[in-house]
Amino acid sequence: QVQLVESGGGLVQPGGSLRLSCAASGITLDQYVIGWFRQAPGKEREDISCISGSDGSAYYADSMEGRFAISKDGAKNTVYLQMNNLQSEDTGVYYCAAEFKPGAKRNTVQSVCLLGPIKGFWGQGTPVTVSS
Repeated sequence: QVQLVESGGGLVQPGGSLRLSCAASGITLDQYVIGWFRQAPGKEREDISCISGSDGSAYYADSMEGRFAISKDGAKNTVYLQMNNLQSEDTGVYYCAAEFKPGAKRNTVQSVCLLGPIKGFWGQGTPVTVSS
């Protein structure tokens, strides 16, 4: 059974930081493109960043680059999202997702992020609230 389990969300003050984790079981992430997405209250889901489990190639949505950083730990089968200088507009539920794309390069990583993992697996999400 495939599971993606997000953790690390919570309440943080504006300007603060959080590191989200996405731990996978039932699959080996080095054959997947793994991404972080979020959905704010009353808004559509948006992509944040995706990474190739194969070579670590990463893609960031334009508005996310600079404050957010995606990384992976193959030994732990886990992908992380470091979020810095969080603002109220970053409030939402953060999801990780994975789509089977062995040997994915950056153009494939970007495609998965923009389209969303159509045939992939999703976690249940972890809420992030940025408030003073």
